Formats: sequence, structure tokens, C-alpha cells
Amino acid sequence: MAKQQQLQLKVPEVVDNPDGWGPPDDHRALQSQLQNVPYAPFNKGEKLGRASDWTRNVPARYAGYGRGGGGGNEYGVFDYFFDEADEESFRLVDGKPPPRPKFGPRWRFQQKPQLPQRKDEEEARRREAEKERQRRDKFYNQNRNMQRRESATSKSSVDIQPDWAVLEQIPFSTFAKLNFHVGEAEDLALCGALEFYDKTYDRVTSKSERRLERFKNRNFFKVTTTDDPVIRRLASEDMATVFATDSILATLMCAPRSVYSWDIVVQRVGNKLFFDKRDGSQLDMLTVHETAQESLPESKDDINSAQSLSVEATFINQNFSQQVLIKDGNKYNFSEPNPFAAEGEEVASVAYRYRRWRLDEQIALVARCEVHSLMAVKGQQTLMTLNALNEFDPKLTGVDWRNKLETQRGAVLATELKNNNNKVAKWTAQALLASADVMKIGFVSRAHLRDHFNHTILSVQGYKPKEFASQINLNPNNMWGIVKAIVDICMKLDEGKYVLVKDPTKPQVRLYEVPADSFENDYLEEPIPEDEQMPPPPPEEETTDEPSNEQKEVDADADAV
Repeated sequence: MAKQQQLQLKVPEVVDNPDGWGPPDDHRALQSQLQNVPYAPFNKGEKLGRASDWTRNVPARYAGYGRGGGGGNEYGVFDYFFDEADEESFRLVDGKPPPRPKFGPRWRFQQKPQLPQRKDEEEARRREAEKERQRRDKFYNQNRNMQRRESATSKSSVDIQPDWAVLEQIPFSTFAKLNFHVGEAEDLALCGALEFYDKTYDRVTSKSERRLERFKNRNFFKVTTTDDPVIRRLASEDMATVFATDSILATLMCAPRSVYSWDIVVQRVGNKLFFDKRDGSQLDMLTVHETAQESLPESKDDINSAQSLSVEATFINQNFSQQVLIKDGNKYNFSEPNPFAAEGEEVASVAYRYRRWRLDEQIALVARCEVHSLMAVKGQQTLMTLNALNEFDPKLTGVDWRNKLETQRGAVLATELKNNNNKVAKWTAQALLASADVMKIGFVSRAHLRDHFNHTILSVQGYKPKEFASQINLNPNNMWGIVKAIVDICMKLDEGKYVLVKDPTKPQVRLYEVPADSFENDYLEEPIPEDEQMPPPPPEEETTDEPSNEQKEVDADADAV
């Protein structure tokens, strides 16, 4: 056998560096071994990146620029290079930048509604486009209606003068927390005469509708508080401290539901307080579509404008209250006659109940309340109030009374409560104040859509005031709490005249102090015709005893009257 060679283990040379860590700098063997080996210096603050990035785009203007300290090119393919000449000679074959991903999930921008695969694809596309257009129009009309409603309701019911001082500013949010329980009312006087209700109108339907008649010969009285002779007599007898009418109290009680502006005059005379309405005030005019989201046309010449509908609704309400009565001459007369009617004058069927409530030990309130008819039920006289809701445009409300009253009567009433919440609440409050047993509500529509003179009665419904108030979320204790709070504020005022104004744009009321002669010449709001105006004096007639400006105004007013 051949002699086997013995394996030998050679130990590499280990160089000792007594001056520090690693091999010494002057060791030639180490330098020859590690020659041309690339080495990238780094420190602890640098981030560890990629060795190379083949998707990186290298702008020409950044070529040759590397990281500080002689590291790799920040904008090159490699994060480190040893030879600059070798790095500059290297170029990628494809220099185009990679495609940038779109923002967000891919389906958000690329997904499209898939139409059903059927033969009439064109009809399906048309319907889809029509739905999209209707959605756009809906949002556009909502924004537009909101702007138009703000402009339509931005007018105050009374012109605020610069010399009026604001004493109180009460937001409607505070009214919701008020609560006051008042005792039973006491009748101080009963005036007027009532006709009996015709029960045949309870069977009227949209198929057997009746034409609404006009009662031009009957007079309706809307007298304010201080002009009422019975209230003056009760005030002189110190029967109460606060005096008002049912329409004024209902306006205050339902103030949080109101949208349009209104105003009430407050007069403090001695230790008594009178709530009045201005001459020419719209407080007794009925509102239409006040609480609806859709706005009405702004043009006054339009028959569907707010002002035109208010006049139409007021006349409908008056004529309806007289048509549903039995006109056989039989009337129920109360202890005193109508205080506003002259002898032999034909007046509407109405009775006035002057009632007194005790607010506390020192303050009592007297109000004139109205009832419109009565009906004999089981040998007893049942008092009732009569009011009418009117339909003017089914397309605007979305409910056609002629088609829905028989089958969906609740939906019709719910729509009216949404669009006329304040008006219906005031009717209910007046029925509660008068202690009426029944409140009859008629549903009256136009004979033709564009005819606002001729109307028909479609239905008449009866409700008990207390149950109906609970149905529309009208709390009597909250109603009296609002009145009690306003009375307490006004009783602290000095003697004088004040006005309570509902802000036209905000849900709040303001109390102003006004001069004593305010609202006394409201009948001269329209300009005097030229033929009735007093001609100016000739220029040559100049005298030293020239009357003052105030005397001239008095003379001009006297001539105008």
C-alpha cells in the first residue's frame, strides 16, 4: 500500500492589534486579502434599505448624487456602489416609471351598476337615468325650498322702529320645560245666540260632496280686548287682573309651533294687564302650509301664495261655520245679547263665554271665548266649535282628498297636522278654553284646481277636544305654563305700552317697549290719494304765526279723514 499522506491542519495567522478592535491598519497581509472588496460605511441613525430596486426611476438631474458620507446613490438602482464609473455605465433597459395605483379601493371607481340582461336594455337605461335625475332634482329642490322658505318667512309682522327698546328675548326652547296646572274656569257672562248643528253633514262624502255657500249678509266680529264693552265692564268691577281673548291666548299657548311672525300688543294700565291686537293685524287670519317643508310661491298675484291662501282659508272657515247649521230660525239665546251687533243686524251664529281662571292668589285672568253651534244629545245641550281645513293643490301635499278621504282618512289628517300644525293646535286650544264638548273639522276642497272662489265640502269629522289634544301632543299644563310665564314677566313692567313679536327667522319672541301713541294711526298705512291731499300754501303767504309741524300733521290727518 502506498503510504498514506497524513492530513495536516494549518492554523491561519492571527494578527494581534494591541491598539484597538479589528486588524491593524499597517498589516500588509490583511490589506492584500481585502483589496477591492466593497464596503459601505453606515451608522446607527441610517435606515436599512434594499440592496437594489429595479422598479426605481432615476431622474437625470439626480444622477451622480449619493448619500452623505460617500454611500450609494439615493436615486439609482443600487443603494451602494463602489466604483462611480461602473455605476454611471449601468442603465436599465426599461426606463419607464411603473404604473401608479389609483387612490382608494379599486371597486370604488371602476364598479358600475350592472343592468339586467334582457331584451329592452335601452328601456332599462332610460329608467335608471330617470331615477338618477329625480334624485338630483330632489336634493336641488330641498335646498331651493329651504332658501325660498327663509326668504318668505323673513318678514316681520310689524315694522320694528329704531326707538323701540328690547326688554326680553325668550327662546322657544324654554317654553317646552314650563308646566302649570290651572283650576276649573268660572263663567262670568254668556252673550250671543247659537243655531243648531245639521247632522246630515256628518254623512257627506267625497262622492256626495256639497257646494260651499257664501254668507255675505252675516257679520263676523273680531273685536280686540280693550274694545270689548263686556271686558271693560269686568275690568271696572275688578273681576280680574289680566284680560285677553281666546285667539290671543291660543297664539301664546301654541307659540313654539309657529313659523310665521306675529305680534301682540301688551298694555299695562294701573295694576291691570291687557293683551291686544293691532289695528290691521293678521292675527285672526288663518295660515296655510305654515309648518310644511315645501315652500309656497312668493308672488302675491299667485292664487297659491301664502297671502292669497290665508284670505281664502279665512273665508272658507267663516262660510263653513254657517252652512252646517239648521237655518229654520230656531236659536238658543244666552242671558245677554251679542255685545257687538246693532239692533236688527244679521250676525253669525256665535256665543261668547267670558271665563275667569285663577293663576295665583293675586292674579286672575279673564278671556272671551267663542263657541259656534250646539247640538242636543240625550236631552243635553252640547257646545261645539266649527273649523275647516282647505285643500288647494294635491300635487304639492302629495295626498288627494277626493281619493283618500274614504279609504285613508288617517293619512289625510296626518298630512294636515304636518303642514298646518300651528293652526290645528290653535283651534284645539280655543276649544279647550271655551270648554266645548265637540270640535267639528270640515275638509273643503276647490271645485277646480285653479279656481279659488268655488269650493265643495268633502267630509266633516268630529273630535273631543281633550282626546284630540292628546293625539296632536298638545299638553294643557304646558299651554298654561307659557301663559303664566309671560304674564309674570309683563306684570313686572311699568305702566305703558309694549309689543310681543315673534322673530321671523328664529324660534324666539322679543318684548319691546314702544311709545304710547304707537299703532294708533295704522289705518293710514296706504298713501292718501292726490285729490284728497291738502295742497301746500302759496309761497307768497308767509306769516309770523306759522303753525308748528305737529299742528300741520294733525290738520292733514283731519282733512284726510
